[in-house]
Parts: sequence; structure tokens; C-alpha cells
Amino acid sequence: MSDAAKPKPEFRNINAFSDLPSFRWPLAALVSGMHRISGLLMVLLLPFIIWLFDKSVSSEISFGEFSAAFTTGAWIFPAWFIKLVVLALIWAYLLHLFAGVRHLFLDVSHRTTKAFGRQSAASVIVLSALLTVILGAKLFGLY
Repeated sequence: MSDAAKPKPEFRNINAFSDLPSFRWPLAALVSGMHRISGLLMVLLLPFIIWLFDKSVSSEISFGEFSAAFTTGAWIFPAWFIKLVVLALIWAYLLHLFAGVRHLFLDVSHRTTKAFGRQSAASVIVLSALLTVILGAKLFGLY
């Protein structure tokens, strides 16, 4: 009896809080989900992005306000919080860009093997994380 295969669990009603955390998501699925999350983050923060762009190009005085937001803060938000939001935007943009290029490449090349999907997903995560760390270090004045 010990040689008998253990029956696989059958999920008919999936509970998001108890069942989903136990799933083992493939790396390609995680990158696909992060692509969607990063796109949503950029859309939700679009008013902030427009405000930053407007302050940076309108006039010399508004550029001074733009620069001051990163040194002294703006409104009720301290400078470190604005830098964290901008860092989240940097990550969202880079991950969304690299994951989008990955999806386009997979569509064009038809390289849909499991190994290539895992490798390309890992490269998206590594590239976006590495560039986010480099640009974040510049944003926080480490170099």
C-alpha cells in the first residue's frame, strides 16, 4: 500500500486566503502578475506623474518646487516618502517595460518552452531589480 500514489487535492471552491498562498506559482506566472500590478501602479499614480512632469518643465520657479519636493517635501508628504513613491514608479516602469518586451518577444519568436519562459522571466526580474537599485541609489543620493 505504500507504493500507492497519494490522491491529488481537488479544489472546487477556491478560498483566496487559504488556498492561493499554498500554490507554487511558476516564475513566468509571477512575472505576468507583476506586469499587471506594475501597470496598475503606474495608472493609479498617473496624477502624481503628471504633477512631477508639469513642475519639472513649466518654469524655473516650478522646477525649484520640483527639486524642493525631493529635498524638503511637498504638501504634507516628507521628502523620503516622495522618493519612495518615485522609487516604486521606477520599479513599476522598468518591470513593465522588460516584461512587455519579454511578452512581445515570446509572441514574435514563438519560443514557448518551459525552460525559456523561466529563463526570460528570471532575466526580467534581475534586470528590473538591478536597475531599480542603481537608480534608487542615485535618487537617494548615494552617488
